[in-house]
Amino acid sequence: MKLIHLGSVLSLIVLAACSSGGLGASDDSPYAPALDPRGEAVDGLLVGHRLMEAGEHDLALEAFTRAAGTRGMTSEVLTALGSANLALGRLNQSEKLLRRAIEAEGDWPEAWNNLGVVLIERGKIAEAVEVFRRAYALDNGESDSIRDNLRLALAKLENSDYDEDLKQEYKLVRRGSSVFLIVPTSG
Repeated sequence: MKLIHLGSVLSLIVLAACSSGGLGASDDSPYAPALDPRGEAVDGLLVGHRLMEAGEHDLALEAFTRAAGTRGMTSEVLTALGSANLALGRLNQSEKLLRRAIEAEGDWPEAWNNLGVVLIERGKIAEAVEVFRRAYALDNGESDSIRDNLRLALAKLENSDYDEDLKQEYKLVRRGSSVFLIVPTSG
C-alpha cells in the first residue's frame, strides 16, 4: 500500500515537471505576478486615485503617503491626502492638509472645493461659501459639482435660521478622482 501511495506521488511530481510551464506561473494564471526587484514602482498618486475610485480609502491614504515619501509634500500630494481623509470622515486632518495644499499652490480648484466640503461638514458655512466662490472662479465655472456645492452652501447660509426639526441631512458623493459633491438625502 505504501508503494502505491509513494508511486502516485512520484508520478504527480514527474507530470508537474513535464508540463509546459514547469513550476512557474503561466500568463493566464489567476495569481498575481511575482515581485520584480528590478522593476519600477507604480506612482503612488495613480494607485491612490484608483483606490479612491474603488472606495478603498484606507488603502488610498497609504498609497498617497508613499507618494509623499517619493515626491515630497507637493500641493497635489497634500490635496490627495486631504481628500482621502475627507472620505474617511477625518475632517480635522483633511482641513489641515487641504489648507496646506492651498498655501503651497492656491490656484487648484479641486483643493478649494474639497476644503469647502470639509467646512460645510464642520458647520463653518460662511467660510465654506467663500471657499466655494474661490473654487468656482478658479475653475471658470466649468465644474457642475463646484457650482452645485456653492449653491448648497449659499442656501444653507441664507436658511441658517431654520428650526432644528427642519434641517435637511446631506451626504458626500465623489465625482471623479478627488472632487466631492454635497447632496441632500431624501428624507
